[in-house]
Amino acid sequence: MSKGVYDNRELSWLKFNVRVLEEAMDKSVPLMERLLFESIFESNLDEFFMVRVGSLTDKSLLNDNDKDGKTKMRPSEQLSAIYSKVRELNVKKDDTYATLLKDMQRNKIYHKQIKNLSKLEYAFLEDYYAYEIKPFLNAVLVDKRHPFPFLSNKKIYVVGKLNSKSGVKIGMIECSDKFERVIFLPTQTPDEISFILVEELILHFAQKAFAGYKFEEKALMRVTRNADIDIEESFDDELDFRDNMSILINKRKRLCPVRLQLSKSLSELTVAELCMRLDLTKKQVFVEKAPLDFSFVFSVFNRAEKKKHLFFEPLEPQKSSAIDESLPMIDQIDKGDILLSYPYESIRPFIRLLDEAAADPSVMSIKMTLYRVAKNSKVIKALCTAAENGKDVTVLVELRARFDEENNIGWSKLLEESGCHVMYGPQSLKVHSKLCLITRKVGKSVKHTVQVGTGNYNEKTAELYTDLCLMTANQEIAEDAVRVFEALAVENLVEDTKQLLVAPNCLQNRVVDMMDREIEIAKNGGQGYVGAKLNSLTDKVIIDKIIECSKAGVKVELVIRGISCLVAGVPGQTENVRIISIVGRYLEHARIYIFGADDKKVYISSADYMTRNTIRRVEVAAPVLDENIKNRVLSYFELQLSDNVKAREQQSDGTYKRVSADKDKIDAQKQLFALAYQNAPKEQKKKANIFKRILAFFKRKKTAV
Repeated sequence: MSKGVYDNRELSWLKFNVRVLEEAMDKSVPLMERLLFESIFESNLDEFFMVRVGSLTDKSLLNDNDKDGKTKMRPSEQLSAIYSKVRELNVKKDDTYATLLKDMQRNKIYHKQIKNLSKLEYAFLEDYYAYEIKPFLNAVLVDKRHPFPFLSNKKIYVVGKLNSKSGVKIGMIECSDKFERVIFLPTQTPDEISFILVEELILHFAQKAFAGYKFEEKALMRVTRNADIDIEESFDDELDFRDNMSILINKRKRLCPVRLQLSKSLSELTVAELCMRLDLTKKQVFVEKAPLDFSFVFSVFNRAEKKKHLFFEPLEPQKSSAIDESLPMIDQIDKGDILLSYPYESIRPFIRLLDEAAADPSVMSIKMTLYRVAKNSKVIKALCTAAENGKDVTVLVELRARFDEENNIGWSKLLEESGCHVMYGPQSLKVHSKLCLITRKVGKSVKHTVQVGTGNYNEKTAELYTDLCLMTANQEIAEDAVRVFEALAVENLVEDTKQLLVAPNCLQNRVVDMMDREIEIAKNGGQGYVGAKLNSLTDKVIIDKIIECSKAGVKVELVIRGISCLVAGVPGQTENVRIISIVGRYLEHARIYIFGADDKKVYISSADYMTRNTIRRVEVAAPVLDENIKNRVLSYFELQLSDNVKAREQQSDGTYKRVSADKDKIDAQKQLFALAYQNAPKEQKKKANIFKRILAFFKRKKTAV
């Protein structure tokens, strides 16, 4: 197999983050939203270093011959390529912020530099520093007699070289979280916003914290630490699972550094000293002109909220036309399957289903898998109420959901206190499925209601991520759901199913089998087709099967937001494969699998085509059996394929280019929201006129979504 048909996972992810940064550079995006996209770019990169670079760093130390299965790159080679690419991206990030600053100034929003302050502003900051900051600063001297302090992950510090006759001395000051990050300055008019970041002020006055010394050089510094913990190897068999997770969360905070960011260049001697103390190499040091942490954006957002033209027009998830507010949800689902499409439609009907089930005397049990939930979760509240009302409530809480472990530990305790039975799933597999099973006793009969989703049970992200939620009373799907929960209860895995695809044993192989059928159709002169909407594609078994599909003449269309280790359009390999990526206002998160050109099989799923999802997690994909809903999902997919505003198409060299918008502009996300407003019950149509122009497109094309 040609190497050119594969892309490295980590480098492909960096290409995705470039697409995020491109939104910050896109003048058609409102200014404050562009600033937010740069913040997302920076936050994404933080997590990438903590998880992916952290993992590669460990691998390079343990066995540098453990090559990537697709591109055959060793861990050290991947790290070198990553460091080189990140340096390029940092230049783009710095240039983007410089452009944003100019655009902000044109809108009377000023990120001030100390050197450009007026006398009044400087006097204000002198007083602010003296009374609000200096009394609480902790200055640290580092030399042979003073140990190097522990630097917390992602915190900002002032660091510099102090003049001393006795050798190199390092001065450090923590820019603590106890200070307000953004300091707003007095302005001449109410519509002006002027601010400075607290670390910039501390850096300027750092000399005051080191009486008797003088800084020869100084900069802001930020360390990123490895967050990739091997959970199985770190467990203590003598402790409860939840206690083990609590210990691991604390352990993560002290793992080795993998990146050092500096706000300006320091001398080789000072950098060498910092690298020696932090056990880093110069390759892991990055000098950046833009702020080292963009979380300050949200404070500026709040202050600028009256400047409406700088933000996206507010849109609200609409009521689904499939829902009758006067009838119980279970009764409606018994009559026919219901699909919700977030954020275009509200998650409220699903919450109502849980609330009604909690109070319904016929409901005997509720079973659910939880991965990430909202801060003030209505889902958790409904489950607790159900347990308090005497229902048998079983909740699988995935304590290993990365960076949500602490939250989930807290939720698991609350659920237990309310009378829910909490379980954690198989020891070696995360449970990432989005599955809910409600069981009723109606006369002498047992009836089930099943919900399968592509996204988390999280009301907040349901307004920000695109996801699908299927609610059904189909008996065969219900029987499969029962099997899933029975297996999870005793830490077993589902070995066979009728309708659901359930990883790790009944998903990857079923997907491959359905692709094989399309290959046979194409070989026999028919039209084979495979489609998928995914977050990422890394599973080599599925990738190689897609390549086989392409060679056999099967048409393959993929909408992949993030990583794609497959390269489309490679001659003789993937000529029949098209890959696009959509990065827009909402985070594309729904997973859809499609097989067949005519009588299409359609599934929605929580699983990407990634090895971690297909064979290392418990995942669920549900068939869309209702013809109207199937057509709706297919039209949704077709609309995404037609996007020529936010879509980028992968080229045969692995790069991405924006899709040409020579014809009518099609922004899939905007048009899906327009349809949600158009199709909402009459009382919800107050804002529908906003979208008359957009909806004209659908009248011309006669597209039904």
